[in-house]
Amino acid sequence: MKITLPLPRTLTSLFVIAMEHLPFDLGSFVPWRVAGPYKKAAISAIGSRSLTVTHHATPWKPVGAVLTDDDRRRLRRTKQHIVVCATAPPHTLPVNVQAARAVARALARECDGVLIDPLTGSTILTCGRCAGEPPDFSLADDWLGWDVQVHDDATCPPWDPADTAVCDCLRVTSRGLRRFALPEITLDGAACAHNLCATNLLRTVAHRLLTDHLAYVATHPDAGKRQIDDFLHIQPTEGGGHPFGVQLTPYDAEAGELGRTGSIRRLKAGPAPGTGQVTCLKVGPPSGFTGSLNDWLCATHATTHHAALTSIDGLTPDPARLLAA
Repeated sequence: MKITLPLPRTLTSLFVIAMEHLPFDLGSFVPWRVAGPYKKAAISAIGSRSLTVTHHATPWKPVGAVLTDDDRRRLRRTKQHIVVCATAPPHTLPVNVQAARAVARALARECDGVLIDPLTGSTILTCGRCAGEPPDFSLADDWLGWDVQVHDDATCPPWDPADTAVCDCLRVTSRGLRRFALPEITLDGAACAHNLCATNLLRTVAHRLLTDHLAYVATHPDAGKRQIDDFLHIQPTEGGGHPFGVQLTPYDAEAGELGRTGSIRRLKAGPAPGTGQVTCLKVGPPSGFTGSLNDWLCATHATTHHAALTSIDGLTPDPARLLAA
């Protein structure tokens, strides 16, 4: 079966820098003082208005963010914030969001601010080895977050690793794939003891989906939709494991109240009501698998544990030329 994914004309991605005060003029800083491989791309994007930077003399209020206690303490001291906004067609991915985040990193570093990605709900490091935006794109570079939920009335409260055969209280859902015009993916009904296995599996599936997707949009810049198979064959990377199959089922993300903690309801099959759009894909074992979801997770563990989230390059060779297109 084929799953049809709509491709919007443009995608918008935001980054927020919260700070105590802005010690410089934005116009003199962006894009001229953005160092590294994204300076030309930032200049091009600013000139075409596909990248905007706005200053707000008010504190930023986090909504749905998963922040550490230290991040929240830093946020409480801030009084202003900057919003970096990238709006561009899908075929400019991933360069357009990389250039926007490079600008956000430079601003956060210069004004000692807290850099937040509202889509993943987490902060991004702007010091040490993570000071600048990496030259190559890798999904592992904080482009993806995870929403982990457990039923309040779980069968193994609070946690019993020996009871994986009957426990089905865990749901893990990605946060961030929609930035790339993809549905989020979820694994629903696993044992809470398999939290790490579930996340590793979803990360491997996300990497496969995004690799194929970026290749498609780069070679089909005018496409309004894309069809994908509902079955993925995952090959192991160098380091161990065996090939395995993944079944993808369109699900209604709103039905399960994604992003909320506490008691959760099971997701409903089908696109979001009234929209006809697939907002979430449930990841599960192929139809021929005879065991439980937990058995399948254990069977795929060796492959997903060794799966490397390698850089996705060769798709956008000239950032400045692409963003100007």
